[in-house]
Amino acid sequence: MFEDLKDLLKKCLRLQLEKVHEWHQREPDLKPAKLDAYEDLIDIVLAQHLCNFKLWHVEDKARRTDVSAQVIANCKREIDSLNQKRNDLIEKMDAWLVQRIDPFLPENAPAKYNTETIGSALDRMSILSLKIYHMQEQTQREDVDEEHIARCREKLAILWEQHKDLEQSILELLDEYAQGKKRPKVYFQFKMYNDPGLNPEIYGRKDEG
Repeated sequence: MFEDLKDLLKKCLRLQLEKVHEWHQREPDLKPAKLDAYEDLIDIVLAQHLCNFKLWHVEDKARRTDVSAQVIANCKREIDSLNQKRNDLIEKMDAWLVQRIDPFLPENAPAKYNTETIGSALDRMSILSLKIYHMQEQTQREDVDEEHIARCREKLAILWEQHKDLEQSILELLDEYAQGKKRPKVYFQFKMYNDPGLNPEIYGRKDEG
């Protein structure tokens, strides 16, 4: 089972890299589906990856200085919404993995956990794939000097090395689960700023009214 899961995770990582290229040619709509609609790990990973893809470009837009304050405010709200969905999907990835891994853990597996879940690592790999794509773009620009190109090539090589290292770390963590050295667990973010009942700037205004 664990070897099959390794192959599945490797496929997810390949798809992250491939979809960045594909989506820059034709950006798909972010499905408004409820979290329960995503049953397959690949679907969950790609939905989460698409959140990061959209976040990347909205974050870029939010840093423009030639647009109105209203445009920036709209970007901020979109960023908040995408971040909420992104984090919800990280938790969904981890829940999927825990459900599949737990039944195969040795009975004496200790309650020992990693500082980062596989879902969080997949999120980092998603962002790394975006950085790799955009840094590659920088190495192909014709409106900059050779020094800029050289710096970006150095950074691109480092990004690829980090991608390789993190992939290896994910697979090694899976080995630790298989050997009963650690247990997987879902860690909840409980983002408070989007919740009207938890953000004092929102519920406090209601009290003032």
